[in-house]
Formats: sequence, structure tokens, C-alpha cells
Amino acid sequence: MKMLSQNKMARRRFIGVTAGAVASGIAIAAKGEKKMKEITLEALPYAEDALAPTISARTVSFHYGKHHAGYVKTLNGLIAGTQYEGRTLEEIIRTAAERGDTAIFNNAAQTWNHTFYWNSLVPAGKGGAPSAKLQAAIDAAFGSFDACKDALADVAIKRFGSGWGWLVAENGKVSVESTPNAETPITRPGVKPLLVVDVWEHAYYLDWQNVRADYVKAVVGGHLNWNAASRRFA
Repeated sequence: MKMLSQNKMARRRFIGVTAGAVASGIAIAAKGEKKMKEITLEALPYAEDALAPTISARTVSFHYGKHHAGYVKTLNGLIAGTQYEGRTLEEIIRTAAERGDTAIFNNAAQTWNHTFYWNSLVPAGKGGAPSAKLQAAIDAAFGSFDACKDALADVAIKRFGSGWGWLVAENGKVSVESTPNAETPITRPGVKPLLVVDVWEHAYYLDWQNVRADYVKAVVGGHLNWNAASRRFA
């Protein structure tokens, strides 16, 4: 009986030690997962061929699957083990802009800009119309919805080199602007992006070659997500 009791006690000690080790391992793993949290490539909000023929599935495959994914991968490599690790994408962009960390800013901003671009687009005929509130702001700034679209297309077409054409809101007013390369309006306090058109060549060259204007007009005329813009403006 004494030997049996000692064996039971030994088994209990072993089970207790094992359970503690497992719990510790889980805790360590959880801490490790938190430390290694990465920026992810968000899924497209539609199928790759949903924007065709304006933007072909081939273009989306390269643009999203190569360029956008490449920015995400590079960014995660750059921030691993740094003060940026574990921060939100927006925090990384703003901090990198303030500190002048160019490589981190470029890849973080391009990751954000591209995600916003995909969510600024919809299949033809699915974009809806501006809400009454957004329409009022558009009328005040441009005179009409068509004039707003013309102004957005104009700044996107005239952007020299690579960059972006934006519809933005600030203090309840809307305006259009363009930014070069990876620059993004979210670095400016109080500025809220509503829609964007990507005018980097990889966004359109496979489908439109060097005719940027036709690509921009097709996107602005038939693929902008005005329902999303209205939610962002609210």
C-alpha cells in the first residue's frame, strides 16, 4: 500500500509538472505570436476578373498578387524586430513619415494605398451614387457630380510619373488632389480619403499601354465605389 501511494504521488507530481510546462509553453508561444504579428495582405473584395474589361484579370493578378503582395512582404521584413513591429499599418505610416524612415514608409504607404484602391473600385454599374450629405459637399465644391468626376480624372491624368489621384474630405469639405509615388493623405491630420485612382503604370499598362487618360476615364466613369465614399464621408 505504501509503494502504491508513492507511485500515485509520483504520477501526480509528473502530471502537475507536465501541465505546468504545457501552460508555460502556451504562454511563451502566445507571447511569441504577439511579437511576430505581421501586416497581412487583405483579400480582394471581388474576383480578379470582376473589373474586366476596364481592368483585366491578368492586370489584377500581377498588380495585387505581385506588386501589392510584394510591398506587404518587404514591409514585414523591414519592421521585424524594430519599434514598428506590432503596430497598426496607419501607425507605421505616420511614424515612419515623421522619422524619415523612407523604406518603411514607402512599403507601408503602398500597402495601405493599394488596399484602399481595391476598395475604391467595384464592378461596372455597382458603385451606387453619393449620399445626400456627400452630394451636397460635392455640389458646394464642384457644382455637380459630373464636375467632381471630371476634376478627379483630371488630377489623376496630369500626375507626372507614378502616383495617385484622390478625392478627400477635410472639415466637411471635399476636394481632389494627387500624390507622387507612395505619398498618402493619411499622413495629414484631419484629411480623410474617400476614393483613389492608382496611376502607377503597373495599374493599367497591360490593358491600356501608354494611354493613361483612357484608363482613368473608364475607372472614374464606371468603377468608383460611391457607396463606400459616402460611408467614409459620414
